[in-house]
Amino acid sequence: MRWLVLALVVVAALGLAAFVFVQRSGGFSARAEPSMIEHVAARAMRHMAIPSRARDARNPIPFSPEAWSDARAHFADHCASCHGNDGRGQTEMGRALYPKAPDMQLADTQALSDGEIYWIIENGVRLTGMPAWGDGSDNDVDTWKLVHFIRHLSHMTGDQLKEMESLNPKTASELEEERQDREFLEGTDHPTSPAPATATHHHKEPS
Repeated sequence: MRWLVLALVVVAALGLAAFVFVQRSGGFSARAEPSMIEHVAARAMRHMAIPSRARDARNPIPFSPEAWSDARAHFADHCASCHGNDGRGQTEMGRALYPKAPDMQLADTQALSDGEIYWIIENGVRLTGMPAWGDGSDNDVDTWKLVHFIRHLSHMTGDQLKEMESLNPKTASELEEERQDREFLEGTDHPTSPAPATATHHHKEPS
């Protein structure tokens, strides 16, 4: 009974400390930066969550210009809205996540093994904005190509980034703006004419 009471006291103390910490750090707002404790704990939990056989997996897809091109197109269409075409996470959505989308050119990502990067893309990361992609298998070709893409982020050229911009998903308003610009350049746009006035008919009242 004494040990049970002690355990309850410890749990209550930790709960109170967590409550005070959350209140002083701005509540549960996603605008806040995760603390160093959260950062370290999240990295450790993610590492433990990845099976050792997955961490040790090697990329079975040889790197080639074709594989890199396919990966750029895939990333631009599926991933860039959060991570940005350059993988730095400096997008409106990426900056609004908690934790924020990482700069994948830095060591926190580049130090991961190919298998860890593959597993994260395939399975996502709980309690973050990273969803699970792929089919959950160990040999999704598109995901292995994305691993190559992430490894070569720092090698991207301006032309490649511009090519990716043309493949990014567009909103309806952006598509409409592009259509209007295209029609203007082609000289096919026509100002909208006012609708003709509706004729008013006067009927003679019968006498």
